[in-house]
Amino acid sequence: MNFFLSQMPDRLIKPRKNGLTMVMDKGLSLQEAKNMMDVGLPHIDVIKLGFGTSYVTPNLSQKIELYKSHGLPVYFGGTLFEAFLIRNQFEDYISVCRDYSIDWMEVSDGSITIPHAEKCGYIEKLTKHGTVLSEVGSKDAAHIIPPYKWIELMRAELEAGSSYVIAEAREAGNVGIYRGSGEVREGLVQEILTQIPGERIIWEAPQKAQQLYFLELLGCNVNLGNIAPQEIIALETMRIGLRGDTFELYLDKK
Repeated sequence: MNFFLSQMPDRLIKPRKNGLTMVMDKGLSLQEAKNMMDVGLPHIDVIKLGFGTSYVTPNLSQKIELYKSHGLPVYFGGTLFEAFLIRNQFEDYISVCRDYSIDWMEVSDGSITIPHAEKCGYIEKLTKHGTVLSEVGSKDAAHIIPPYKWIELMRAELEAGSSYVIAEAREAGNVGIYRGSGEVREGLVQEILTQIPGERIIWEAPQKAQQLYFLELLGCNVNLGNIAPQEIIALETMRIGLRGDTFELYLDKK
């Protein structure tokens, strides 16, 4: 940090397994990615190349190499995994990951229906090739999954080999663990946390109010995902009580 302040929270330092900030790259240019590294690198833990953007992104290899040269894991969005799967190209997906030196992989079923035992099978297979993240929740706002089912799915996917389970929200933060308005389904979140360790969950939280909810609930070292590049610094200040929303969280109440 640039100077000393007392009464600061115990923010874990990189490389860390908790308190992750997963940033979504939805098509940054190579120069924009370099600029993001200049400003945000100390506060970024993993980069997701959102949904299927990697299929059409120019200079993809150079961008992945840039991120990895800064020690950041990179993975393709789960929608790309589903696009390969629905075309019966699972082995091709593995080959593409290998060709681009991608050793983090996301398994999701937000856009297509995959029998859950089969989904867990893909998770297990991919653990032989790297770190697996699996996403729980549908991108269809009309498909409401009850809390007990979220817990059941998350537990099974962790047991199958996922390092983290991702709680679905889409890039807009209006499905899955959120209502269409973006409001957190608090009962769902708190019930999940009675059974699934919080440090094994990445909460997709693209909106400021959503980030604030999880910081107040779980502290500065909560795992948050789908963070926009321009919000990296703002989120880190909110994590440590240097933004108005969290200003008093860590101050002595004497």
